[in-house]
Amino acid sequence: MDREDAHFTTRLAQSERDLRAAERLRYAVFVEELGGDGDLVDHAGRFERDRFDPHFRHLILVDNRRNAEALDHVVGVYRLLDGVGAAAAGQYYSEEEYDLSVLRASGRKLLELGRSCLHSEYRGGMAMYHIWNALAGIVAEEEIDVLFGVASFHGTDTSAHAEALSLLHHQHLAPEDLRVRARAEHFEAIDLVPDAEIDRVAAMRGVPALIKAYLRLGGVIGEGAFVDRPFNTIDVCLLLDTSRMNQRAAARYQASRG
Repeated sequence: MDREDAHFTTRLAQSERDLRAAERLRYAVFVEELGGDGDLVDHAGRFERDRFDPHFRHLILVDNRRNAEALDHVVGVYRLLDGVGAAAAGQYYSEEEYDLSVLRASGRKLLELGRSCLHSEYRGGMAMYHIWNALAGIVAEEEIDVLFGVASFHGTDTSAHAEALSLLHHQHLAPEDLRVRARAEHFEAIDLVPDAEIDRVAAMRGVPALIKAYLRLGGVIGEGAFVDRPFNTIDVCLLLDTSRMNQRAAARYQASRG
């Protein structure tokens, strides 16, 4: 472990201060950087929040060198919603965008992931490893069968991401027993370019890093996309069946738990 790693703590949010710091980081990333907005976003206080926050657990990465009193200590966030939390909220967050009937009917143990972000100063290093390490521990301890959640492309013009979205559709579409579908009233097709015409190298460069990370573990996507105009994103639904990870990916995943 290097000196920077020694200053990291990964834990579930333990206090109102932790939660406010997580929402402050989300504001910096999703609102200030990416131009998002929402009904409960607090621009004056610089907090990104929504009605689901009370029902999610918030996995946070803390840099102990930073000022907690100034809500500056949280440098990474992942929020987690299990079946109990979804029941309390009345739905999973993703159900505003996707029909999750196939998952709900499966009887499998689900965990929804969302609002993943890192402070700009910590990208490209070991910070995300620490969050994934902690997440892997939770998945193993709680015997989660399927991880899922929406992940985003920046902007609202699907044609600007035509090759990347088409590559996901043609090469990484979920099998039928996991194939959630964007709700009919706002379904956006993502098979915009025929498979044979895609420049795969260029297309993969256009896939956001978080989505690529799930693909490497064996992740797949649901059918269609949802354009979230207030949040300034094009959302796809990512799914990871923990029993279907290929052997090499599973070894990396297990190793991340130490």
